[in-house]
Amino acid sequence: MTNYLCQFLDWGLISYQDAYQRQKELVDKVSRNDPQKLIVCEHPAVLTCGRTSKPGNLLVNEEILKSRGIEVLRVDRGGDITLHSPGQMVIYPIFDLNFYGRDLHVFLRKLEQVVIDLLSDFDIVAIRIPGKTGVWVGGKKIASIGIGVRKWVSFHGVGLNIDTELSLFSVMRPCGLDVEMTSLARIKATSIDKIKLVSRLKENFRREFNLTFG
Repeated sequence: MTNYLCQFLDWGLISYQDAYQRQKELVDKVSRNDPQKLIVCEHPAVLTCGRTSKPGNLLVNEEILKSRGIEVLRVDRGGDITLHSPGQMVIYPIFDLNFYGRDLHVFLRKLEQVVIDLLSDFDIVAIRIPGKTGVWVGGKKIASIGIGVRKWVSFHGVGLNIDTELSLFSVMRPCGLDVEMTSLARIKATSIDKIKLVSRLKENFRREFNLTFG
């Protein structure tokens, strides 16, 4: 089985727009045969509205949100409205989908599987719900997924709630759903070892996507 070279990047806390610009630059590089990239980061509070977002899923006036320091941005990924904020691990796989059959549905299921396996490493049983992209624990959503693709290279990605301030999700219908959000810290009722989390994330990506990190 072929292994694909991948570089791991931790951008720390970075504005959503700065991360987006960096992603676009990396998409161009990967499309020219640069190694794939796996990025983790966190964003200051921001609501992003994907290509299928419906205005009614934002429940609070944008001016009120701005007064609270929460941006609202229209973005070029799939899916509806979602929240990023500190305490959420944002995962951006800049991957060449030519290696994975150019099948977006398969790619999304593989991203879900990485998250399911990662949560299993922390003794949490997570599932998919047919017809709804993302990952759930006990009927509550813990990870949202929305991607974009250019030249068969993926960008955007996964928001996994680690110790996110869950009350922030009350300003919207997450992903257009009437769903309650949860987090690792809420489920485990303890702080999360983020060094272990990143280590296990890399291992699960390595296995699911046949990667060699270098």
